[in-house]
Amino acid sequence: MTPTTLSPSGTFGGRLPQVAETDTPQAWDVPGKYLLYDEYMTRVYIADGKPEERSALRLLLLDMKMDVVGEAADWSATLADAPGTPLDMLLVDWGLLPNSPTAALEKLRGACPAALVIVLISHLDARQQAALSAGADAFISKGETPERVAERLRSVAASVRP
Repeated sequence: MTPTTLSPSGTFGGRLPQVAETDTPQAWDVPGKYLLYDEYMTRVYIADGKPEERSALRLLLLDMKMDVVGEAADWSATLADAPGTPLDMLLVDWGLLPNSPTAALEKLRGACPAALVIVLISHLDARQQAALSAGADAFISKGETPERVAERLRSVAASVRP
């Protein structure tokens, strides 16, 4: 079988994924949209209001061989788009959450029950505990080095692999 086209999210270091002939088509295997891969790829949705931070996260995730399946710049777009996207993890900027983060994350979890929620925090302080108390599975400081962010993401992603 020949290499297939990539999902809209990128080139994955120039390596084209292969679709195995024995793979069973899934609901998200829409031609030109999502494909089955030989090795499991964690599917990530990014919700951050700053385009430069979404871009940096996208590049980091692609370098980690994760599939960015969607992005949003505000909370309402996240709630509207994420539930219709095949995803394993949601990266959500703390700053996007409305005044009641607990209620907001509960609503997100109701819409995407199988996804792990990782809250991105700008400043390390009481927000860490607040993020976890609000229902996040984990938090990552935006001030961490890319290597440390990648390490935390790999750790969380390990729990979603089949």
